[in-house]
Amino acid sequence: MDNNLEIVACELENQTITFETGLMAGQAAGAVVVRCGDSVVFSAVVCSKEPREGCDFLPLTVDYSEKTYSAGKIPGGFFKREGRPTTKEILTCRLIDRPLRPMFAEHYHNDVQLVTYVLSYDKVNQVDILAVNASSCALMISEIPLVQAIGAVRVGKVDGQLVLNPSTAQLERSVIDMVVAGTEDAITMVESGSEEVSEDELLEALAFAHENIKKLCAAQKELASRVGKPKYQPPVPASEPEVEELVKVGLMPDIKDALNTAEKSERVEKFRQLHIRKTQLLEEKFGEEGAADKADAADRILEETISQEMRRMILEESRRIDGRSMTDIRPISTAVGFLPRTHGSALFTRGQTQSLGVVTLGASGDSQVIDGLDDEFKKRFLLHYNFPPFSVGEARPMRGPGRREIGHGALAERALAQVMPSADEFPYTVRVVSEILSSNGSSSMASVCSGSLAMMDAGVPIKAPVAGIAMGLIKEGDNFKVLSDILGDEDHFGDMDFKVAGTDKGVNALQMDIKITGVTLEIMRTALAQAKEGRLHILNKMSETIKTHRGELSNYAPRIITIQIDPEKVRNLIGPGGKTIRKITEETGVQIETGDDGRVLIISPDAEANEKAVYMVKQVTEDAEIGKTYLGKVKRIMKFGAFVEILPGIEGMVHISQLDNTRVNKVEDVVNIGDEVKVKVIEIDGQGRVNLSRKATLPGGEEE
Repeated sequence: MDNNLEIVACELENQTITFETGLMAGQAAGAVVVRCGDSVVFSAVVCSKEPREGCDFLPLTVDYSEKTYSAGKIPGGFFKREGRPTTKEILTCRLIDRPLRPMFAEHYHNDVQLVTYVLSYDKVNQVDILAVNASSCALMISEIPLVQAIGAVRVGKVDGQLVLNPSTAQLERSVIDMVVAGTEDAITMVESGSEEVSEDELLEALAFAHENIKKLCAAQKELASRVGKPKYQPPVPASEPEVEELVKVGLMPDIKDALNTAEKSERVEKFRQLHIRKTQLLEEKFGEEGAADKADAADRILEETISQEMRRMILEESRRIDGRSMTDIRPISTAVGFLPRTHGSALFTRGQTQSLGVVTLGASGDSQVIDGLDDEFKKRFLLHYNFPPFSVGEARPMRGPGRREIGHGALAERALAQVMPSADEFPYTVRVVSEILSSNGSSSMASVCSGSLAMMDAGVPIKAPVAGIAMGLIKEGDNFKVLSDILGDEDHFGDMDFKVAGTDKGVNALQMDIKITGVTLEIMRTALAQAKEGRLHILNKMSETIKTHRGELSNYAPRIITIQIDPEKVRNLIGPGGKTIRKITEETGVQIETGDDGRVLIISPDAEANEKAVYMVKQVTEDAEIGKTYLGKVKRIMKFGAFVEILPGIEGMVHISQLDNTRVNKVEDVVNIGDEVKVKVIEIDGQGRVNLSRKATLPGGEEE
């Protein structure tokens, strides 16, 4: 083993996580291997030597890859190698990026690339949590100026007990699936799904998480103290007192006017005019060439001044941009069922944020197959979120969904998945699409509301309606204000984006991101309480349009009839080479799905076709039943009667005395081989022999 190897072990409640460096990727600025059980994650970070020219933000790129060899698998597909990132990989990239980005030193504008690989996965210890810790530790030992270490844990609640970093099996029984990241001092990010749990339960889980996060941060700092490189100190921009005075004195009236404009498009136009006026003042004071030299400083100071004034209005005057109080919710309007050919539709509008929710119902064969490091499974509830440029009044190229769209869709999906009925109750695949038509804050939470309304309109028997709300935070020292239903500008200039979705009973999904170094449990308690009040208000508004799911599906939605047959009879239904099942589908036009457990799904929007298919399926899968009538085919004729096949492989005998209401001298006088004849089962003897009667199906016929 390399003599440069350094290892620090972190003992948590039920597991040991180790941080290692010095063995791999020696040319990276920082490289760390994190182990827990047999799960191993590697993270390496590099940075440019100089700041990106003209850049006023942190150009951080995060890439995360789950190598299939880590679980002993070969990738599917033609090329047999890892391809474009999966949804899970994209969401893990966001898990890494979101808590780390606020921790970089101010004014650091060098390009940073963070690459994380899963090298080994034991299907017990979750690798996304290890990836966040590995990424933070790689930054900590590098020269890149990360202000504080970030630790991350997952919290579950199984059988009433909080569980740290639960396994996949434990998560299946858990009412909470919460990922929490933070520093030694505070929580910086939360991503949670839960089954209508209370706010107090979430706070308990957050406190439990933070106690363990402290240990992970301490372990990273210990490794950095041994091998860490001196941190780069980014230069602070030179002060520009003349420019600062020009902006804060000359433009302050215009800044206040813009911040007191409630309507977004008017406010955007006033900000545009503000920048034009800024350029004019610069040219008047410094000349055209001097104005160009001072432009970057003026832009930075103007942005800071707008932020400071908006924050002052809220903290000192309790006044928001659009004149609302801290707890007011913007006007809400809802409509359902206005798209005639979709299976369910809803339009949810809150202020200037609008989401069109559309539901499509499909068979189980329409479910999405998820093949990752864990065992393959089928996903029967999908929510897709689309954010076109016109929704914010912009003209730019239409692309496929980016990381933001994937993340917002996953959050809304997590909130609504908790109220989905089981496959036994509602054997459909459900796809919800949220089309954002207008956005001014909290479009992901609007997607939760429109999706819930559309599902009820489609007749999906959800457990309860779900609503979502986004909360904001303005904090200066110990003084803070929590804002309900934040606008886009309040998100941009604020310190926290805190999204909460749930029913009237509890919380289903929670997501928190911050721009400061952390928030306390006191702030989160206030935010959760205020969010509950807002959520209940929104649910009440939604109930004015539709209170529960419709009793009938759309005329254009497929009808699914479930039949349970003997699993041994599935092969009878399929037939040799699929001949039998193919005949049924061709004759009726339905779709048939079979399961190894004997469950048969018959799918078609045509009720008559479904009914015919059910009859045909039962014909080939049922056992003979006394008193039941069948349409059978004559297979053999004897002197004393005829043998009729009433079900595949099941023949019964019609005695000559049971052929007709009158005396029959010869069997062939009534039936011949190949004839189709309606018969009734009158007896099944102790040896399983079936006795039939044709006479009992005739008018006036009686059994003897």
